[in-house]
Amino acid sequence: MRYKLLLFFLVCFIINSCSSNNQHIRHTKEIIVTSEAGAKLAQMDNIGFQSGTATGNTITIQPENIKQTIDGIGTSFTESSAFVLAHLEPSERRAVMNQIFSKEGANFSIARTHIASCDFTVEGKYSYADVPSDINLDNFSIQPDIDGFDTAKYPGIKDPDYDLLPMIKEALAIKSEQRDSSLNIISSAWTAPYWMKDIEDWYISASEENNWAGTGGALKPEYIKTYSDYLVKYIEAYAEQGVAIWGLTPVNEPHGNNGSWESMNFSPESQNEFIKQHLGPALKTSPYNDTRILIFDQNRDGLEHWADVIFGDKQTAPFVYGAAIHWYESTNMVYEDAIDRVHSKFPQFSIIHTEGCIDNLGNDGPPESKNPALHKESNWFNNDSFWWNENATDWAFESPWIGEDVKNHPIYTPVHRYARNIIVSLDHWVTGWIDWNIVLDSIGGPNHVDNFCGAPIMIDTDTELVYYTPIYYVLSQLSRTIRPGDKAVQTQKHLPGLDDDTLHTCATINADKLLSVQLLNTSKDVVTVNLQIKKSYAEISIPANSVQTVRVQL
Repeated sequence: MRYKLLLFFLVCFIINSCSSNNQHIRHTKEIIVTSEAGAKLAQMDNIGFQSGTATGNTITIQPENIKQTIDGIGTSFTESSAFVLAHLEPSERRAVMNQIFSKEGANFSIARTHIASCDFTVEGKYSYADVPSDINLDNFSIQPDIDGFDTAKYPGIKDPDYDLLPMIKEALAIKSEQRDSSLNIISSAWTAPYWMKDIEDWYISASEENNWAGTGGALKPEYIKTYSDYLVKYIEAYAEQGVAIWGLTPVNEPHGNNGSWESMNFSPESQNEFIKQHLGPALKTSPYNDTRILIFDQNRDGLEHWADVIFGDKQTAPFVYGAAIHWYESTNMVYEDAIDRVHSKFPQFSIIHTEGCIDNLGNDGPPESKNPALHKESNWFNNDSFWWNENATDWAFESPWIGEDVKNHPIYTPVHRYARNIIVSLDHWVTGWIDWNIVLDSIGGPNHVDNFCGAPIMIDTDTELVYYTPIYYVLSQLSRTIRPGDKAVQTQKHLPGLDDDTLHTCATINADKLLSVQLLNTSKDVVTVNLQIKKSYAEISIPANSVQTVRVQL
């Protein structure tokens, strides 16, 4: 009997020891950094963990506290991007596309594209149904996405057959060749065909004659169903071309853009009725009924009311996957409090960031700018320093809005705006994050209304110099280490010695128990913190002005 008791206690001791060992992390698996100092997806030396509870500046990760499932990190296909890429020889273009979509490159897993024209189309003002009163859409065609570009008009074009749809197909081919199916595409229309709208035009620009009240107009009541049919026909036409549309928003930026370019207005109430009465049922009975509907598709601070109206309608909700949001209401705020409130009320719906960019690239900045040369043409091209420092402004510095909201729209650091927004968003229930144009030319175009913006990759179409900006490397780092199906986990910061904006973090875990912790250091100094995971911690040094990924095998 005595021996049996001894054996029992020995077994218990062994089990307890094994359990304790499972709680202890020996060392990091991988540390990756991209920094102002010049690191680009650089591998750092692994570091060891020790048992115990850290004190001082500490980031605590709770991998057992699982949050949302990740849809992915990605970018966007636009006609403007295709136009710029068409200026390269096909082999050179393919090399760029590999850097965007292959496993050796950024390996983006989610993407967005526009339905017919938007500001980032070369000439704009087109749809797939430009014949007025064609209520049955007998003349519907996606040919504008296939036609290519006229070399007589654009003599720098090397591949006249390249266009928006060929660009998407090339990305899918890269994924297929690598046996990788992880590229989900969300499509958004900027407007219905002009004849379906009450203004009977693509948009009416703001001017003194209309008291600066430009508009994109709204659907005529008699064409509401036709517009729903138009969106469904787009999904069917793309499917016939071998391109599955994973998600759809009824319209981009339903609050409008003051008639600056193609747009169309919905209110939360009118979009709710549109989905409930038309688009939802039409998609449900379509052969392509797995396309997900995302509501809203505008600035995140306005999400809550839209969610209350549409997610809160028991008849509409079954048709809806989630909401799409943008970041343009502020260059420094993420509005995580609004996202938290929406998730708390409607936890079953996803929230995906579908558009963000360094907008209004090339405006002159405020007269009092500390750097008068701030926005001179091409200051940002082939110049990493621009992207790592306070060198960008947005529309709030453009007349007539100068000084109106400096708190939310200060001069900002482009890398910080991206990394902060992605990391804080994923730490607050956002399931996916999509950049805007992946490629633009050296001045941030083409854009048919001169709304020039930054892009992760910028190409001089005269010299064919391809510039991979720091934004590209940051997005690549996050995309490679945050994959579809990963789960966000709870994080907690205790940083009494640091400013609130100095350090941002989020963490995700995959099915193989590989934990990825993302860290943004916005300061010009190395920041040292203790990383606490379960019952182990390690002292982590985060290089100055950097994005660092720490990966740990649990």
